[in-house]
Amino acid sequence: MRILLTNDDGINAPGLEVLEGIARQLSDDIWICAPSEEQSGAGHSLTLTRPVRMRRHDDRRFSVTGTPTDSVTMGLKKVLGAKPDLILSGVNRGANQGDDITYSGTVSAAIEGALAGVRSIALSQIYSREGAGNDVSFDAAEKWGAKVLRPLLDMPFAARTLVNVNFPAVKAEDVKGIRVVRQGFHDYGRGTVVEGMDPRGFPYFWFGLEPIEHTPGHETDLEITQDNFIAVTPLQLDLTHYPSLDTLAERFAKMGD
Repeated sequence: MRILLTNDDGINAPGLEVLEGIARQLSDDIWICAPSEEQSGAGHSLTLTRPVRMRRHDDRRFSVTGTPTDSVTMGLKKVLGAKPDLILSGVNRGANQGDDITYSGTVSAAIEGALAGVRSIALSQIYSREGAGNDVSFDAAEKWGAKVLRPLLDMPFAARTLVNVNFPAVKAEDVKGIRVVRQGFHDYGRGTVVEGMDPRGFPYFWFGLEPIEHTPGHETDLEITQDNFIAVTPLQLDLTHYPSLDTLAERFAKMGD
């Protein structure tokens, strides 16, 4: 089984090393194509206004001066030259849950894989506090990753779908199990905007995050991980709101041709 690994935290991210360890429990045919620098929050963006460069680190390890989407594209078209059997994205440093998945480069890399017709899975390790820096523990992902992935390897994936996995912010021995749950939704003011002054006297702004409270028991990816379960969520790329189709059609039909 040929597996392509990528992420949005960059080629040197600890989570990518963890992902490689997980992948090698499943196969020896591992290839890596990841951004050369951190691309957190890049979403499904594609580099169109400047050239993308690729660096070869060894026979099966490459980095790209672009987004996670660029990395998957380059991995498929220039590194492998053919579709792999599986694309794994992560392990992200931090959660990718609820409506935050729309910002996520980690999930978007898996989306790009799904669009290419490749079985694709995003993996993220939640951490318990902001400002943790390099102290974020990937223990839950490292010890449970292969166990989560194995049942997905021969499961049929519907076209244009992917799977999003979030590991709770606890030690591996404290994980209670795996739950398949729907995507949750946040209700918050999109974090903070921190204002500062650069050395030349010009103001700058830095987006931050605010703590978010969730009520356990709602059975979404947000709450189930707070209860120390691993959240496995199937996602689809069709964003159509089907109940609105008839309402909109009727409204425009009244206008006539």
